[in-house]
Amino acid sequence: MNPICKLLNISYPIIQGGMGNISNAPLAAAVSDAGGLGMIGCGTMTPDEVEKIIIETKGLTNKPFGINIAINVTAHVDQLIKLVIKHQIPAVSLSAGNPANYIPILHDNNVKVLTVVASVKHAKKAEIAGADIIVAEGFEAAGINSGLELTTFTLVPQISNHVTIPILAAGGIGDGKGLAAALMLGASGVQLGTILIATKESPFHDVYKQQLIESDGTGTAIVGRSLGRTRRILNTPYAKKLEALENSGITLEQYSSFTSEAHHRIGALNGDLENGFMNAGQVIGLITRIASVKEVIEGMVHDANKQMNRKMDLLNGNSNVTHS
Repeated sequence: MNPICKLLNISYPIIQGGMGNISNAPLAAAVSDAGGLGMIGCGTMTPDEVEKIIIETKGLTNKPFGINIAINVTAHVDQLIKLVIKHQIPAVSLSAGNPANYIPILHDNNVKVLTVVASVKHAKKAEIAGADIIVAEGFEAAGINSGLELTTFTLVPQISNHVTIPILAAGGIGDGKGLAAALMLGASGVQLGTILIATKESPFHDVYKQQLIESDGTGTAIVGRSLGRTRRILNTPYAKKLEALENSGITLEQYSSFTSEAHHRIGALNGDLENGFMNAGQVIGLITRIASVKEVIEGMVHDANKQMNRKMDLLNGNSNVTHS
């Protein structure tokens, strides 16, 4: 049995990435119902706000789902962990900070811990600290990214050579070929973000979804590099505004204000291209339509199996295999 599926009690080794303050119950529940692991990102929300989403998600699905806590983003880590324990959430993803202090209490309450990393060094530290699963996130991914700028294709095999716990590949994955590639590189599954935004169940603004469809693989922009706060977003008018401000020499405090979760909501939920940003990964080049979450996940698994069988035939010298 796939180790990710076994650890998380899910059908497919596919999890949803945390989406900060635009996280919602309908999408998380849809991912879980489709056989993956839905995820609620806490962002900068208060514990009360997060608890409402947890309760709503429980009302929509009886399948397992998880919580993402960005350690250095939220001021409520301890309270959020208490919520996880209170509501018996089976899995927690820890990102943007050192997870070591929080893993023991989560394990004491039978919670599986996923840690998001962008280097071999941090992956090894996470394993030593007791993490159950490593999420190896490449620079192709949407939202806040590591300044190391390692791609998924280079990061996953490096990490797989240095840890023994299961790995999820994240960043630039949006179809069965991507899932198959991740498995071949040493991962046991994948984390999805951008591709799930462009689904029927996701309650994001239609303008956001349409932007994903219309943008090609070069339709994202990197902001914050000069300030050490790298973020990948859609190349919208607001992105151009951020680039201009950065070039003018704004302070880190000013940049943080312009890229706050408030502006994230303005872009993603209100569809305002002028006053808010929309996170997006380089996988946008694969998005051509709005599908259901079930179609995305089941199609990805089906196509991955097809790709891996085809590659094995090629390796075994079967010249009758056609390209697809």
